[in-house]
Amino acid sequence: MNNETTTLISLKEAMKRVDHKLQALEAQFKELDFTKDNLTQKFEHHSKTLANQAAQYELWTAVLSFKFTPMELNILYSYVIEVLIRLHTRVLEKLPDLVRGLPTLASILRRKVKNKRIRVVWESVLEEHGMQEEDITALCTFFVAHGNKAEHYIAKVRQMYIKDVNFMITNMVKNQALQDGLLKAVQVIEKGKAVRAPEEQKSSLEELTPSAKS
Repeated sequence: MNNETTTLISLKEAMKRVDHKLQALEAQFKELDFTKDNLTQKFEHHSKTLANQAAQYELWTAVLSFKFTPMELNILYSYVIEVLIRLHTRVLEKLPDLVRGLPTLASILRRKVKNKRIRVVWESVLEEHGMQEEDITALCTFFVAHGNKAEHYIAKVRQMYIKDVNFMITNMVKNQALQDGLLKAVQVIEKGKAVRAPEEQKSSLEELTPSAKS
């Protein structure tokens, strides 16, 4: 009996040691899994940051390497400034109590990041005009690059110089984000709203599909 008891005790102690080792291994695996997830998230964030930086670099390169004549540049600038003013004005119409706090479009873009009310109104205004954030980024980049030297032409003057501004943009602006932004600016000013490209419409429908099914 003594030998059996001793053997049983030794077996229990061995099982305890094995169980402790298993628990330690499980904790290590959990820590490794957490570390893996953390590294994956950091990598994805870093990849997105690099992609955004690359897109911004390409956009600035395109804006600064324009081959337009001064007259053509002024015409593009006229559409850009008019659409930016229109968007700013529309936001203020929806937020009359914040008029003094949102004196410029830049103030809207800055404050919408932390102010949900401004952000919701801004997004609704973009939707009204058939535009997206990427379009505004492109137009603001154009404005910053050329606003200090360009002149505004009224509609009649623009039509005198350029009969088909859409063709001019499509033919000479090769950066897709900038081309889309400029074309939409023209559409908004001439027709009141930009027409979304088929891929944008498809994307919007895909975003609405889950809510429609639920």
